[in-house]
Amino acid sequence: MIRRNFIKSAALATASAATGTTLSGAALAANPTKNKFKLHYAPHFGMFENSAGKDPIDQLKFMADQGFTALEDNGMMGRPVELQEKIGKELNRLGMKMGVFVVDKGGNSQNSLAAGKQEYIDIFLNGCRRAVEVAKRCNAKYMTVVPGDFERNLPIGIQTGNVIDALRRGAEILEPHGLVMVLEPLSDTPNLFLRTSDQTYEICRGVNSPACKILFDVYHMQKNEGHIIPHINWAWNEIAYFQIGDNPGRKEPTTGEINYKNIFKHVYQKAKAENKEFIWGMEHGNARPGKEGEQALIQAYIESDSFTV
Repeated sequence: MIRRNFIKSAALATASAATGTTLSGAALAANPTKNKFKLHYAPHFGMFENSAGKDPIDQLKFMADQGFTALEDNGMMGRPVELQEKIGKELNRLGMKMGVFVVDKGGNSQNSLAAGKQEYIDIFLNGCRRAVEVAKRCNAKYMTVVPGDFERNLPIGIQTGNVIDALRRGAEILEPHGLVMVLEPLSDTPNLFLRTSDQTYEICRGVNSPACKILFDVYHMQKNEGHIIPHINWAWNEIAYFQIGDNPGRKEPTTGEINYKNIFKHVYQKAKAENKEFIWGMEHGNARPGKEGEQALIQAYIESDSFTV
């Protein structure tokens, strides 16, 4: 049993004893308490498949039942139109937010915008146009963009200028619809052009559009730069979205070295002072298999979200 449900059940039992009434086990089970998370944590499809089954709508319902208030789905653009619409309607019914999906440009390292080649820019812009329609179907606002690999035969300043020019054109497509591409610096390989939060901040300043912001993935930034809370503070004005994964291992919080409780508390307090909210994409695996692993993951979020405010 989830700890908070146990507390609720105990409280109900105490109240019934005080009033001289008896609540049956069925009555207690009919009064579960959802986890009241302080932040919008966004699981992805497959994360709770053992508990909810393979149907994505059933998985959404399970997420909502556990208190999660958002969904992240990197592969949304590749799903059938009918399923995109169905997911959007169910998110709306459940009162959940849609987090990021990835703009299809052929893969993280492909079609490098740093190269300045028109054929790569065309692929990117085509992805942005299609992303607008996908976002409408599933009620999304944010979409992930990775500029691709370095173009190592060009000076870094020229590459940066090429990336800014391409992203400005993408922003022109997204901005009229109130959509935001979030640039994600990654740690997967040193060949990737976008690697750190300060580099991403500089590019967002150059693009100078509300449609181009930072996706701050704590897992990747722990690997590439560390010093997480100061980097969040420095890049704060350009951050629109966060992702989660502990390091090493890229599993749920409490399984590695990152003190997520402190990070969550810091961002919560800083955002509340400015009347902001963020979605936190749970872009990680489960540390343990099966239903037990899924319950352990939920418990890890309950623990990490238990900071005092």
